[in-house]
Amino acid sequence: MLKKFHVPHFRLTRKDLCIPYGLFMILFVVFPLLLIFYYAFTSRETGQFTFENFATVFTQGSNFQVIGMSLLVGGLNTIFCLIIAYPLAYLLANSKYNKNTILVYLFIMPMWINFVIRTIATKDILSWMGITSANMPLLATIIGMVYNYLPFAILPLYTTMLKLDKSQIEAASDLGASPFYVFVKTILPMSSPGIVSAILMTFMPTMSSYVIADKLGGGKTTLIGNLIALQFGSASNYNVGSVLALIMLVMIGVSLLVTKNSKKEEKVRGGLW
Repeated sequence: MLKKFHVPHFRLTRKDLCIPYGLFMILFVVFPLLLIFYYAFTSRETGQFTFENFATVFTQGSNFQVIGMSLLVGGLNTIFCLIIAYPLAYLLANSKYNKNTILVYLFIMPMWINFVIRTIATKDILSWMGITSANMPLLATIIGMVYNYLPFAILPLYTTMLKLDKSQIEAASDLGASPFYVFVKTILPMSSPGIVSAILMTFMPTMSSYVIADKLGGGKTTLIGNLIALQFGSASNYNVGSVLALIMLVMIGVSLLVTKNSKKEEKVRGGLW
């Protein structure tokens, strides 16, 4: 007589599906952060707990110059990207000017090309125009930043523009508001989430970028990303590099808090007005 064997059934739950993501976060996010904290608060020679790495960073005036240059380049890149991306996103989201999505793909296609290849190509184009790292390193760096991060500003603005309430814009125009007043009181407040996202997606990557400044600036425009790469690379000083990485994380965290508070204030004000 044949016996019936019971085959167990395995059913994946939501918690089980979170296991691969949790392992990824532990291996590639939590563990590297713990290493950075370990190197930042330990001595390079003895491995004992110390604050001398912070003293080394904060007693060198050149580090403050690098941080200031990073803030300057990040701010200029963000401003230029917003100035260019906002009207472009408005035109791309307007069916009157853009009948299909082909124009959108034309603007985001550079993102499909390798980052380093785009930077080298930008360097060649700028050299043809007479803008090189020898005569205008800062200008070359900013142009390269704007070119590489412009699609990251266009996309969030474009998706926000698609969701604009057209009836409110038409109502403001019908009630006699001028085009400028319609833009300031209706279009701009409704597109503020896209503006905040565009700022985050351009300012923070610019702070940590070092390839563009290295290739286009020729070593004359040093950002905090270049300084960190130097400490972890040729200098082989993981302790000081970890302190600089923590400083950059603090700067990014402060920018996140500022944008988060701006979103809360927008909700408290109660919408458009």
